[in-house]
Amino acid sequence: MHLWRLWIALGLFAAFAAGAAVVYKWTDGDGVVHFSDQPVPGAEKIVTSSGSTNGIGGTSSSGAGTTPKSATAAPKVGEATIESPSKEQVFFGDDVIPVRLNLAPELQPTQAIAWKLNGATLDQPRDAISFALQTLPRGTYSISATVTDSASGGSLSTESVTFYVRQPSELAPQHKKS
Repeated sequence: MHLWRLWIALGLFAAFAAGAAVVYKWTDGDGVVHFSDQPVPGAEKIVTSSGSTNGIGGTSSSGAGTTPKSATAAPKVGEATIESPSKEQVFFGDDVIPVRLNLAPELQPTQAIAWKLNGATLDQPRDAISFALQTLPRGTYSISATVTDSASGGSLSTESVTFYVRQPSELAPQHKKS
């Protein structure tokens, strides 16, 4: 019976250890509080009861504060999400694909946006909040954006959005020659 108590204690310890996460909290020179999963000199180490977060600028389920997806100090952006294209959206033929980033507050002069399509950097102006993708071949695409702040040296990345481009079939009636 004594062995059962040991197994129960080990099981409870493993359950608590699996759900714990370490977050580092620090305040920059402007008085802005930052949170990260990477250690920063002078940061306070916080152990949360749950390792899950609700995304960019979201709070952990324990309410410990915001956790940016970036390993560096987050720029002064409260929210950064891709508004268009929407997740799992399908485009057909030669549709123009509108791309738009939703930022709150608006982009600051010290901030720049870098866009990636399937992991490759897109050639867009550093302040391009919206643009259009044209004539993409059939396939599955993933787009994401990273906002960097040259003043703080921080960056914040959006969640990647997957969308699809389909081409009409050559066997479709509109393509048959008379």
